[in-house]
Amino acid sequence: MEQARKGIITDAMKRVASKEKIDTENLRISVAQGTVVIPANINHKHLDPIGIGKGLTIKVNANIGTSLDRADIDEELLKLSAAINAKADAIMDLSTGGDITKIRQSILQASNIPVGTVPIYQAAVETAGNLGGIIRLTPDILFEAVEAQAQDGVDFMTVHCGITLNALQRLRLQGRTTDIVSRGGAFLTAWMLHHKKENPFYEHFERLLSIARKYDITLSLGDALRPGSLADATDRAQIQELLTLGELTERAWEAGVQVMIEGPGHVPMDQVEANVIMQKKLCNGAPFYVLGPLVTDIAAGYDHIACAIGGAIAGMAGADFLCYVTPAEHLRLPSVEDVKEGVIANRIAAHAADIARGNKRAIKWDLEMSQARKALDWKKQISLSIDPLKAKAYRASSKPSSDEVCTMCGEFCAIKIVRDYFSS
Repeated sequence: MEQARKGIITDAMKRVASKEKIDTENLRISVAQGTVVIPANINHKHLDPIGIGKGLTIKVNANIGTSLDRADIDEELLKLSAAINAKADAIMDLSTGGDITKIRQSILQASNIPVGTVPIYQAAVETAGNLGGIIRLTPDILFEAVEAQAQDGVDFMTVHCGITLNALQRLRLQGRTTDIVSRGGAFLTAWMLHHKKENPFYEHFERLLSIARKYDITLSLGDALRPGSLADATDRAQIQELLTLGELTERAWEAGVQVMIEGPGHVPMDQVEANVIMQKKLCNGAPFYVLGPLVTDIAAGYDHIACAIGGAIAGMAGADFLCYVTPAEHLRLPSVEDVKEGVIANRIAAHAADIARGNKRAIKWDLEMSQARKALDWKKQISLSIDPLKAKAYRASSKPSSDEVCTMCGEFCAIKIVRDYFSS
C-alpha cells in the first residue's frame, strides 16, 4: 500500500494486472486507495499473487483445516490440492487439532495461492490445552500467535477486532436466535465476559497493525457477530460491529496496512444487497469478503448451493471475495470431494456475478461456450466447462447414437434439426 502511494508499481501489481488484463496504473491507484488488496506476505516466496477488490474479478476462497476429532495432515494437503485444481483463488487453514504449526507450514510450503489463517484459533486451543482453559489466554499469547504465523508467511489473517464490550451489551439487550456462531467470536466473548475486559484485538489494535505492516499482511477484519440464522440477519449487534470495523479500516490505512472486511453469514435474499451497500459505505469501499451468504437455514447437505445463491447476489451487488461453504457445512469436517464441490459452486456464483457486473472476460467465456454448443463441438464444450473432468465423465458415461448429438435428445436435437434445415 505504501509503495502504491509513492507511485511505485511492484512486481505483484504487474502480475495481478496481467492476470486481470487491466491497466497497471489504475491498479496501483486502487491499491493506494485501499479499494483493492494484494495479500502477499514478504515471507511467502513462491506466491502467485492475486488482487481482491474494485474493478477485479470476484475471487473464491476455500477453507480447509483439522479439528480435535480429525487431524490428518496428509488429508488436508489433499484438500489443498483439490482446491487449487478446482481453481480456488485463496485458501484458509482453520486448523484446531493436531500439530497446528506443522500443518500451517506444510500448507504454506505447498501453496502458490494466498493462504489465510485465524490466529486466535491456535492461541485459544493451545492455551486451553496447556493452561487449562481459554480464559487463561493473555494478550501476549494472542499476539505471539499472530507474529509466529506472520513469520511463517501467512498472507491474510482474520482478526475479530470489532467485537467489543459495547457490542456484546447490545447483543444481550436485543437477544438472538443463534447468539454467536463465529468460533473466534465465541473465544473472545468467553474471555471478555470472564475478565470483564475489552477485546485485546480492539484495545491493542496498534500492536496488530505493527505486525501486519512488518510482514505486509492483509488484515481481514472478522465478523464475530455475523448472523448464524436468517432470523438474526442485519440486526443491531451485526451493524454495531460493522460500524467499528469501518473506523478500524481508516486506522489501518493510516498505518499503510491493507484491509478487507468480512461479512455475513446467514442472510435472506432480500437483504443481501443492502448488506453489501452498507459495508461499502461504512468502510469507504474496502474489499468485502462474504461467507456465503447462505440464503436459507434448511439446506443441510446442500449448503454449497444456498451459499452460491447468496454469493451470486452479493457479488452482483459489489462483494469482492466469496468464502465457500461445502455440502458438509453444519454437519462435519469436509472431505476432499466436499472441498471441490464447494469451490466449483462458488466459482459459478462468482462468474455469474462477474457477467452481471459487465466483466468482458466472463461474458466472452460464456459466448464461446454458446458458439461451441451451436457447432455441436463437444470437445470444446468440455474444455470450456467450469469442471471439465466432470463434463467429460458425463459425456463418456452415456454414448449417443452419433458423435454429433447427446443422449438427451439424440437425433431430435433442436440445434441439429434447425442447422440442417437452415443449411439446405
